[in-house]
This record gives sequence, C-alpha cells and structure tokens, in this order.
Amino acid sequence: MKAILPIALAALWAAPALAETDPVKIAAICTEAEERYAEIYGHPSAEAEGVEVVLMYKYTFCPIEVEVPAGTTIRWVNVDKRTSHSTWFRDAGEPESERLFPEETAEQTFDIPGEWGYLCGPHWESRDMIGKVIVKP
Repeated sequence: MKAILPIALAALWAAPALAETDPVKIAAICTEAEERYAEIYGHPSAEAEGVEVVLMYKYTFCPIEVEVPAGTTIRWVNVDKRTSHSTWFRDAGEPESERLFPEETAEQTFDIPGEWGYLCGPHWESRDMIGKVIVKP
C-alpha cells in the first residue's frame, strides 16, 4: 500500500487539469481575469470602444459564451501571466489564430448570424478550453 500511494499521487500530478465546470469557480476565475485586464489597460473590459472583449485566463474564455448582434467585432485578450492561447473556429473550417502571448490580442468581426463554437488550439484537448459566439441578426 505504501508503494502505491506515491505512484497514485505522481499520476495525479502528471494528469492534465480539465477546464473548470463549477459555475461559482468559473465566476471567480472570470472576476480575477477582469481584475487583470483593468490592471493592464487601466479600465474595465466593458469600456473597450467598438468591440466586445473576451478574456483568456487560467484556461478559460471569459465569458465562455458571448451573444452579440451581427457586425460586432470581438477582441480576445490574453490576461494570463505566462501562458499563450489561440482561437480556432475549427468546425467552421477556419485556420487557428496566431498564439496570443500575455497581453496580446486578436480580433474578428462576426457578420453572419449563427452559433460559432471555437477552441484554444493548444488547450482544448488537455484543458477543455472552448467557447461560443452567438451572433444574432
């Protein structure tokens, strides 16, 4: 039994952590992400002009799902301190974005109504980092 415990603990340590699913914990992650954004840019993300902001933080898109009218530009902002992320509308046949390193951004305008699922290229399998854009007419 003593030999099994270290092996089991090592396996847990090596296993990738999946994305958080508890809404309370997700809300806490997104609150922290918003605080990082305000620290970096000097204002809340809601005050960004001409765009809807989605933050990338702790293997989570904040918000995970965003609903916007057609013609809206979404700006993804990596507010992590050390991790790079990307956006990839794989099911729509689009190529993966460049990696966004801390404090880098990417933008995309959504003109066609529908639901557009996307994922973080490096983290969707290991961390289940996925999101959705819902575009209303």
